[in-house]
Amino acid sequence: MDPKRQTDGRSAASELGCFLRARRTQVMPEDVGLAVGPGPRRTPGLRREEIATLAGVSIDYYTRLERGKETRPSPSVVEALASALRLGDTERAYFRDLAACTARGGHRTGQPDRAPQHPAVDRGVELLLQTLRPNPAHVVNRTYELLAATPGGLRLLPGMADIEPEERNVVRWLALHPGARVLYPDDWENQIRGCVARLRALAGTDPDIPGLGSLIAELRDKSPDFARLWEHYDVQGHTTGTKTFHHPEFGVFTLGFQALDLDGSGGRRLIFYYAEPGTPAYDVMVLLDMDRPRTGTGAATDTSMTRRHGSITDA
Repeated sequence: MDPKRQTDGRSAASELGCFLRARRTQVMPEDVGLAVGPGPRRTPGLRREEIATLAGVSIDYYTRLERGKETRPSPSVVEALASALRLGDTERAYFRDLAACTARGGHRTGQPDRAPQHPAVDRGVELLLQTLRPNPAHVVNRTYELLAATPGGLRLLPGMADIEPEERNVVRWLALHPGARVLYPDDWENQIRGCVARLRALAGTDPDIPGLGSLIAELRDKSPDFARLWEHYDVQGHTTGTKTFHHPEFGVFTLGFQALDLDGSGGRRLIFYYAEPGTPAYDVMVLLDMDRPRTGTGAATDTSMTRRHGSITDA
């Protein structure tokens, strides 16, 4: 599998065109107040001439944008197209970044996809994870490599602990591991959609991140659902909300979650889960944070933290 398949070797201009085309097909004429004439339409969504009219640009100019032949759309054109395509704030920001990359002549280097180095998290992050217990929490990098986790953060994801530490990746687990569909029987597609969106945003504006190309190529090859969602060009991820888990050990429970960027860490994110003290969901968090009972003792005693290189133990 060619690692560069994840973006098909496209230039930034081609990537911009693909984004426009994908988003155009997701906007219906009635969404923007256009009358639909009699007879079937050959393509889903809006036609090129309809988007061009809504954005106030010529059909020829818009067609050249979609085909990657126009590489310097002005800020006013970018904003007009974003409005015509009904982009949200996150999608609009991504579109601006992609257009700026196109104007700079940005392109994929064509260099072999380098393997991520998986550096250990620093001591401050380790201490932060300690203070969050018993809340499940983990730290991921921009390609969702799982760098560190509290005991509950690891145990929350069925089967993750059985994967070698250097191979743990949240989006790979979500796309390919059967435990993921057990955990989210009613919400799996929404969960994977958020991860695909973040990877799609990275591939458009920062495609040479180590390990990104090979990860996307692997998931497009092994997961038809990932491949389908990849072509939607959604870039809206999830940073807060609630998740309902159907855990094989602890049953059904709902936790709130929050994702925070760790400044100065090269794009790493802390994701933690929470529940009100005294609730059944909080009791589940406490149990998740405990190790499995030792044979013959009935007591959970191991309180080690998990990270890629070794472990840190409570003081």
